[in-house]
Amino acid sequence: MLDYGLFKVHANGRVIGICGFLIRTTAGENILIDTGFPRKYAYDFAASSAEDRLGEFGEVLDLTERNLPPAQLALTGIAVADVDILIMTHTHIDHVGGIADFPGRPILMSRAERALERPSYWGDLRPFDWPDREYLLIDADTEIGPGIRVLHVPGHAPGQLAIEVDLPETGTVLITGDAISRPSEIDEGFGGSWDVARACESGSRLMQRAEQSGAFVIYGHSPEQWPKLRKAPDFYG
Repeated sequence: MLDYGLFKVHANGRVIGICGFLIRTTAGENILIDTGFPRKYAYDFAASSAEDRLGEFGEVLDLTERNLPPAQLALTGIAVADVDILIMTHTHIDHVGGIADFPGRPILMSRAERALERPSYWGDLRPFDWPDREYLLIDADTEIGPGIRVLHVPGHAPGQLAIEVDLPETGTVLITGDAISRPSEIDEGFGGSWDVARACESGSRLMQRAEQSGAFVIYGHSPEQWPKLRKAPDFYG
């Protein structure tokens, strides 16, 4: 698990961790899931927030160069060039910031998300173009390798994805991403989602899968869970 910084939501004072994930396979492949905020936030998050009008939603509390993908990957012993494939769970500002920083690497994402004219970023801002890459697009649950399943769970965003991984010691891990940002979101009804009805449906499906498999669930932005999670260089194996 990669630590991409801390963010405070103005509406409720909730302090949330911004996370990414690295999956290292037994075949020696490195799969990076999400890339955090844009690099500019590590050097001046006040000016960057003003530029993006992010203060309408919240504020970055902690984000330095150590929270960017290169430094987080280095904690695991690999470099940017060692990443074999990038998975984008969706393209909001706290996930899409480094999408262009892995030259030559394919990007796996939802077909619905890639169909957007530009990455969704934040509010009505669309500052990023899609980088020139090979895109591997899915519109249904897809097994991309032994014990690694990418789940198509739209609702929070048009192309929201979750990832389910079978680990030899930890067992099955379900990374919900923002399909379920925190357990209380289920009872709250996923307000503010791109499509609330589909978000509810996807959230319910994910929790049913977790219950059936006994999976360890890692939520997208849970204030209660975040301090307890193993972050690089610690890992789940």
